[in-house]
Amino acid sequence: MLGLSKILRMGEGRAVKRLAKIADQVMDLDEEYTKLTDEELQAKTDELKKRVQEDGESLDDILLEAFATAREASWRVLGQKHYKVQIMGGAGLHFGYVSEMKTGEGKTLTCVLPAYLNALSGKGVHVVTVNDYLAKRDAEWMGRVHRFLGLSTDVILSGKNPAERREAYNADITYGTNNEFGFDYLRDNMAHSLNDLVQRGHNYAIVDEVDSILIDEARTPLIISGPVEGSSKWFSAFAAIAPKLTRDIHYEVDERKKTVGVKEEGVEFVEDQLGIENLYAPEHSQLVSYLNNSIKAKELFTRDKDYIVRNGEVVIVDEFTGRILDGRRYNEGIHQAIEAKEHVEIKNENQTLATVTLQNYFRLYDKLAGMTGTAETEAAELKSTYKLDVAAIPTNKENKRKDNVDLIYKTQEAKFEAVAEDIAERVEIGQPVLVGTTSVERSEYLSRLLQRRGIKHNVLNAKYHEKEAEIVAQAGRLGAVTVATNMAGRGTDIVLGGNPDIIADINLRERGLDPVETPEEYEEAWDDEIEKVRKESKEEAEKVREVGGLYVLGTERHESRRIDNQLRGRSARQGDPGETRFYLSMRDDLMVRFVGQTMEAMMTRLNIPDDEAIDSKMVTNAIKGAQSQVESANFEMRKNVLKYDEVMNEQRKVIYGERRQILEGEDVEKQIRSMLKDTIEAYVDGATAEGYVEDWDLDTLWNALDSLYGPTFTHEELVEGDEYGRPGELSSSQLLDALLEDANREYDELEEKVSEVAGEEQMRGMERAALLNVVDQKWREHLYEMDYLKEGIGLRAMAQRDPLVEYQREGGDMFNRMKDGIKEETVRQLFLVRNQLKQAGQVHVEDPAAGNEGVAVDRATQTTMGG
Repeated sequence: MLGLSKILRMGEGRAVKRLAKIADQVMDLDEEYTKLTDEELQAKTDELKKRVQEDGESLDDILLEAFATAREASWRVLGQKHYKVQIMGGAGLHFGYVSEMKTGEGKTLTCVLPAYLNALSGKGVHVVTVNDYLAKRDAEWMGRVHRFLGLSTDVILSGKNPAERREAYNADITYGTNNEFGFDYLRDNMAHSLNDLVQRGHNYAIVDEVDSILIDEARTPLIISGPVEGSSKWFSAFAAIAPKLTRDIHYEVDERKKTVGVKEEGVEFVEDQLGIENLYAPEHSQLVSYLNNSIKAKELFTRDKDYIVRNGEVVIVDEFTGRILDGRRYNEGIHQAIEAKEHVEIKNENQTLATVTLQNYFRLYDKLAGMTGTAETEAAELKSTYKLDVAAIPTNKENKRKDNVDLIYKTQEAKFEAVAEDIAERVEIGQPVLVGTTSVERSEYLSRLLQRRGIKHNVLNAKYHEKEAEIVAQAGRLGAVTVATNMAGRGTDIVLGGNPDIIADINLRERGLDPVETPEEYEEAWDDEIEKVRKESKEEAEKVREVGGLYVLGTERHESRRIDNQLRGRSARQGDPGETRFYLSMRDDLMVRFVGQTMEAMMTRLNIPDDEAIDSKMVTNAIKGAQSQVESANFEMRKNVLKYDEVMNEQRKVIYGERRQILEGEDVEKQIRSMLKDTIEAYVDGATAEGYVEDWDLDTLWNALDSLYGPTFTHEELVEGDEYGRPGELSSSQLLDALLEDANREYDELEEKVSEVAGEEQMRGMERAALLNVVDQKWREHLYEMDYLKEGIGLRAMAQRDPLVEYQREGGDMFNRMKDGIKEETVRQLFLVRNQLKQAGQVHVEDPAAGNEGVAVDRATQTTMGG
């Protein structure tokens, strides 16, 4: 088995054949494992753990037995046994592939095999999903198998506190969303004590819907920010002015690039409204960004599409998944501009405290793997960014889906009328319909049309996401109509006749049973309930197949072909029949941006009525061209985000590595002494760069030294004395020796005094506390400066300079200056303690490495170390 991982990387075709061989070997063990009692099967976990953790066998060596164990356990607990293709997918995940498995092939069950195998190493497995609902569902549902085999599972959800998170990360298998894992990593690197850390390393991650997480969401970095003082009056003032401005007269908008430009007429109008003479005068410079943001909020951000207003707050809606992003805010003042536009409370602007891109977060893992139904369009990017190969796993049964040609209408109203008409026809024969819309607003518009026609339906969007499981479970039943945003495209399995597992789970929960709270009673009731629901579901599924299976109706093309394919993929799972069709109009966003106006003009010339559809190959090809244009533009954007973050990433590794060493209690005395030497050397070099002793500016040097540590002699005493060379003839190296000797003597004295008051170890703790606070403060300032640098760096291209090269060079210089600043400030903070020790009184100071066990020392130390 050892050579398998090597062989598997010899090309995708060969890889799939190898995975098929492994699957056959696992299935050959079926008879042997079926005969085991529950106790014997459960004992396999400890036996396999011992072989890996104590006997030194590799995970590859025990793969066949571990997979066979988890497969048999799944059958006993869930009544589901992995097909051959699922075992192939699981093996692909173990070897660090992206297993491309079509929708309905059971990716959730597939994940059980590699998660179980890798958890046996004791180093933890992270299963990453696209949203909290799926993380919780998978942790409970698949967790039943793992718990049966004696492994612990837990889930990271947005409301959990640090203690609960730590417990979750200490489980053998931890489920959660990419954002939760990423933000916990950032928070850990802002912690002031080892006791505050929650993560325990990055061993192995399985990313569900890998293309959504590693590609779609990778354009936006994860940022933890803190509020800074800002005036909300200007946001309100410009929110009042923006509606009075007219597009194409006062300003222009580029929908494609999502930018706005204010024209001369607009500038004059704004100056008149504000009663100022020159908007671009230095004292009004910040007003220009308020103006731009107010126009962007008006033109580029639409309510119920890009965001919703809930409980007096503006909440962002994810454009790819249609889900609400609690706690996320637009940066650079955009969020405040939208709040002003919607007349809700304007919250303070934020300053970045810590940031990482998803690309760089996921590269931290020793082993990364993923699964998705649609990876072929992004295989090159997965390979270049994450070194992930794609293995296309065959389907269990042949796909019988029928994809109809797109129907294109002139206006959106005509398109939605046609959609409602089509739905009515399908409902009449009892065929279930899933309608995909691109925004909350459109889903509600269609819902109103269906209500008028008296068609019963469910709406699934960001406003009603709590009922998601229930709605999706029923979406494949006879005559069911489900109107959904992109939410329905991911991680949800629409089973014809209803999903028996989820319906049974909902029924049991209604009876007060829960797989985590009351596991024994739940398992006891499960078998009878699932049998009853499966029987009902099976009978209904036959009737649904007779009327053509699930009909998926798309009301608009998405920017990304993958999102369209995801929606189509909801239909015709596991060899069922199914049908799909997209309805488009010339006013759809994608059409407006790329082909709409020319096509609309052509339709007008040909006198095509509004309510008549055309199914033109030319239009379909133009849409495909537009989608690949957007995809390549987005790829460039992600590459750009990554290139700029690479600069930050190297710096982040240095700072976070240093913080970790401090928290782990490393003795930093040598480092502090070295900082003292470097700082004084830099001071002396600056003061003695030119001429002889009489030319040096010793007054300025002594002022700087006074603020650093306070020399015990004046420069006149030193120059005129004979301890370091002849009187009046001091060299720069003699000056440096004198000052270093003096500073080190003073530091020794400080150490003695602190030891007298609180014991020797307290000085080391104080050094760590001072260094940690200064590192954090300087790093925050550095992030702010790097943000500022990145904002204007694009303009360097006008001077024929590469902005990225300039950013790397200047960012490097700024980082070096920050490191010098850390040295200087740390030394200054520690010497301040000496001055304050003269004031009597004891207080509590926390050594970051000692967790929360502080030691008594001077009151002033607390104010100094507070940062």
